[in-house]
Amino acid sequence: MSQDDFFALASELSGCLHGGEVLFCSFDGENADFVRLNGNRVRQGGTVCSRGLGLTLIDGQRQVTGTCELAGSPEADRALGRTLLARLRERLAHVPEDPYLHFSQRPSASDRLVGEDPPDSAAAVAELIALAEGLDLVGVWASGELVEGLASSLGHRHWHCSRSFNLDWSGYLRKDKAVKANYGGLLWEPERLREKLAAMRDKLAIMDRAPRTLSPGRYRAYLAPAAVQELMDMLAWDGFDLKSHRTAQTPLLRMIRGERAFSPLIELREAHDRGLVPAFTGEGFEKPACVPLITGGRFGECLVDARDGREYGVPVNAAGGAPESLSLAPGGIPAAEVLERLGDGLYIGNLWYCNWSDRNDCRVTGMTRFATFWVEGGEILAPVSVMRFDDSLYNLLGDHLEGLTETPELLLSPETYGGRSTVSASLPGLLVSGIDLAL
Repeated sequence: MSQDDFFALASELSGCLHGGEVLFCSFDGENADFVRLNGNRVRQGGTVCSRGLGLTLIDGQRQVTGTCELAGSPEADRALGRTLLARLRERLAHVPEDPYLHFSQRPSASDRLVGEDPPDSAAAVAELIALAEGLDLVGVWASGELVEGLASSLGHRHWHCSRSFNLDWSGYLRKDKAVKANYGGLLWEPERLREKLAAMRDKLAIMDRAPRTLSPGRYRAYLAPAAVQELMDMLAWDGFDLKSHRTAQTPLLRMIRGERAFSPLIELREAHDRGLVPAFTGEGFEKPACVPLITGGRFGECLVDARDGREYGVPVNAAGGAPESLSLAPGGIPAAEVLERLGDGLYIGNLWYCNWSDRNDCRVTGMTRFATFWVEGGEILAPVSVMRFDDSLYNLLGDHLEGLTETPELLLSPETYGGRSTVSASLPGLLVSGIDLAL
């Protein structure tokens, strides 16, 4: 469905409204290639083409929502839309009033295209297989175009199209020994893929050495961007949601009370201007270019969706309470100097199975698992046996933080449940004076 076709459908459905009814129409489209690899060979491949219509019918303080898959022809789509609208109207009289119903009554419009044409999937996967010859590589390739549209009977007209690719893979050595990697973005650069595969080969060679078993305690460490993402995911769990703050459920409660803080080096923002997610919400509100979440190590602003905005009388600045385009400002450590700056300690490529161990103290526990190495004198010597860490983010992002790498990495979510995710994060690596290993 084209932009014009969607807006025409929305206009026709708006003409079918009765009395004071208000209608919001949404469109979700995906045209994406997926390839599953195992043993460095293609095991499954295909293309997904989906077009979904969502309708929200509002009358006074009542609302009902429904969705349907579109057929792909204007005539059939109009019939599907009219049928869905009629069914919603039948339900509307039977739902209770919604005290937190909130939508933008000011018409607005936008039209945005992000990213270049993604690489040819067959060629990109063939290049990957050739570069990874001899490796037991397993992973998933996803690429293509994602479209979201919004139109309303009030005059909203928004269209957002993003084109991206994401390769999420692991190289297995044997048993539980593996190295995980990711390459995604808006611009395909074959040299980046070659660099990542070369780095994987080097790490797999080290994984083949006898592992070093560490005693519980505190160790100097470098956390790669993929490991940092796991910590950011924990912060996203009610860390910035307005309702969690107003009900004192946020793990950052001690920060907002002025009792604790992160390092002044920590600058976190929700970067709506990155463009992978739409700059509008499903209720017709326009998002600001960015929302400062942590400024100079101290709390900035909450993320406020439409319902929380109505409940607490705060302007809407996001589609939900969790970041979708998180950005952590980089620091001044060149990537080439990471091991030298680390000296003796841990190189942590990934963290796994993270959860809160003490939510009130912002304390996280999890496992090191794959690709954690022991470093001495700035040289990686051996893999480290799986360890559990248990430490507060007030330490890792605060008292123990020594610096951040100067070049952040764009990490795209590999989630595909119900469609390709547009969630992303731009994150540097972290050098910390200590991380607590529990067992």
